[in-house]
Amino acid sequence: MGARFLLMAGIAIAAVQAFGAVYYVATDGNDANAGSKDKPFATLNKANAVVHAGDTVWIRGGIYDLKDTVFFARYKMTAAILLTASGESDDNRIHYLAYPGERPIFDATNLPVAAGGEHSDGTPEGAMYTSPIVISAKFLHLKGFDVRNTPMKHNSNSGVFLYASKHIFLEQIDSHHNAGPGFFANDGVPDGGGHIFLNCDAHDNYDPLGWQGDGENADGFGAHYQEPGQGDTTKFIGCRAWWNSDDGFDFINQEFPVVLENCYAMGNGYSNYGLGNPKNGNGHGIKMGESTLGGGRHTIKFCAAWKNKATGFYANYTGVGSKWLNNTSYMNKDREFAMASTLFDSEGNRIAEVAPLTGDNAHVLKNNIAFPNKNSQVGECWEYIPSQNIDHYVECPAGENNTWNLKLDLTEDDFESLDDPSMTVTGKDLSTIPGILGPRNADGSIPNVGFLKLKKGSRAIDKGENLGFSFVGEAPDLGAFEYGMSSSSTAESAASIAMPRNGHLSALRNARGAALVFDLQGRLLGTLQFEQINSSDFADRNKSLSEILRAKFRNPGTYIVRSGSEIRKVQVR
Repeated sequence: MGARFLLMAGIAIAAVQAFGAVYYVATDGNDANAGSKDKPFATLNKANAVVHAGDTVWIRGGIYDLKDTVFFARYKMTAAILLTASGESDDNRIHYLAYPGERPIFDATNLPVAAGGEHSDGTPEGAMYTSPIVISAKFLHLKGFDVRNTPMKHNSNSGVFLYASKHIFLEQIDSHHNAGPGFFANDGVPDGGGHIFLNCDAHDNYDPLGWQGDGENADGFGAHYQEPGQGDTTKFIGCRAWWNSDDGFDFINQEFPVVLENCYAMGNGYSNYGLGNPKNGNGHGIKMGESTLGGGRHTIKFCAAWKNKATGFYANYTGVGSKWLNNTSYMNKDREFAMASTLFDSEGNRIAEVAPLTGDNAHVLKNNIAFPNKNSQVGECWEYIPSQNIDHYVECPAGENNTWNLKLDLTEDDFESLDDPSMTVTGKDLSTIPGILGPRNADGSIPNVGFLKLKKGSRAIDKGENLGFSFVGEAPDLGAFEYGMSSSSTAESAASIAMPRNGHLSALRNARGAALVFDLQGRLLGTLQFEQINSSDFADRNKSLSEILRAKFRNPGTYIVRSGSEIRKVQVR
């Protein structure tokens, strides 16, 4: 491993590199102001009207009482904040960032909500949806704020809604207590997707008044309607979802691959801090279907799901298999893993009620922990035969090196701890209580607790298959946490990119295979293709990297470069 560097907490606000214009937004600002630090704007809508690629908007802390909306004609909805100005590339974004040391809160309690309905008449009054923040742009970086208390009348309203957007980077955003999904990405355009959700939280979202039912649509995170072969892969890294009335993560109708890494889902299907049980909430932790056109081949790795109302990890009658690697599922009410699948024709029409996926189309399950080993459509699958009106049981893929293959009936003695507030505390806001779902560290990483981690002597240690991830010992361990890897976090923040990492839990990688370049304030500056870097001796290449960075970014200063697990701070003169 290369050397690691700790960033000082009090880095000056002035950017080291030369950027575009810098603007400020504050609760006591005025949109007639110049947008300077002393004369800030009042709204992000004003900032959106003036920014260009390379610009930065610093958002001061405090509560922003959202009381006005604008009409987004393209999607026939209203929004308190509508971001449409775009950056030019991954190397030239627009940045909307919380001012260091402060937390902006966008509160939608008083947001006027459109009447809604199953159809829109194309007018602001007849809009179907209303959201506090709507993004329809390319190459943005948003970081460090809360979105909360979105109301509803007839339709569920998302806290943060992405529509026909490309390469949006959302970091350390907490979307909670909304009457609809915390985050909803709708990328139904050929040139969409490719987003990164890093260290974001979605919790306590509940839609009691929806026309589809009580709690039916308030997922934590959703990515939907991206067609096969269109756009880029979206990644969710280090994200947490709990006590959402529907599902934690739901990717129904997503026909382009999505990656979940180091993500956590608990207690979904419930409301009111776990006290309520909405009758129409599904309650799956991580739901990765359904793909009807064969494009939804997702990857779910190093994730954990526990105490959800239904299953921990659910395929949702998809028509194509996904990869489920090194995940931990614990004490979910129905099943730990449910690989229920079915068959569709080339036009997406269902041709079977339920049928196992086999061959190259089958689900891949490796190195997973199910505790207890309570699964369905794994190893033994059932398919419905309409002509006989019976369920027929057949052999189907069971995966390799999972607790059920190895007949490992784990117990409490195999874990460092099964005690966590999320297992015992209801009626209270878990985001304020120390635990795995408690307050994040300043850099965005989750608390370092022993919950669900293996302890010395655990029967799950060294029982996995080598899948190309870092591990300690003779072989990888089962589950989401590798024993013996020292770290204070399971996912890293761009702003703390030089903090130590867990070698087993993969760091953020650019979706197209490139090193990521940040400034000292955590702004993503761009990428370096791997062919530009000799990664085999990456730790000794500061001089060459300095030359590459000077040629690419043309400005002196300090850059942070991450290539996989290797992290370097490089001075460019």
